[in-house]
Amino acid sequence: MADGEHLFDESFLAQDAKPSAVASAKPVRERSDAPSPHGSDSAAEGISIRVQPTYLPSHSDPSRGRYIFAYHVTITNDGRERAKLRSRAWTIVDADGTSHDVRGEGVVGRQPDLAAQERFEYSSFCPLPTPWGTMEGAYTFERADGSRFEVPVRRFYLVGPRERG
Repeated sequence: MADGEHLFDESFLAQDAKPSAVASAKPVRERSDAPSPHGSDSAAEGISIRVQPTYLPSHSDPSRGRYIFAYHVTITNDGRERAKLRSRAWTIVDADGTSHDVRGEGVVGRQPDLAAQERFEYSSFCPLPTPWGTMEGAYTFERADGSRFEVPVRRFYLVGPRERG
């Protein structure tokens, strides 16, 4: 199971739901958008990460146990040194307690290299067989001197439709 990787055939997704990325070299401004109650904010080593998850009912099929969630990630270099995102590691847990670990290089096929005060945003998705689950993990970054460090991504919640009982 993965963030944008192929657990399910993604042909059922509309173009706007496929993984995408937007880099911004604009100076960081005060964040005015409030985080989702299901999202997360993390920071370490001068890097801050905000995740905003969303359920995609138009791409889901609950009768077949297919729940699709998108998540938008904003990575901001609040520090003074350049940092390049090298890899990601996710732990995804569905409502049945089944856990999947996903590791890979970069995000959405890129390894953003962020100068001080730059940010990178991307959207991806996660299919689950249950109407809710969680994701958490870490990004590994590399400085210009070759030193590496991890920035944790705090747990965020993938929340779909409530089951009727």
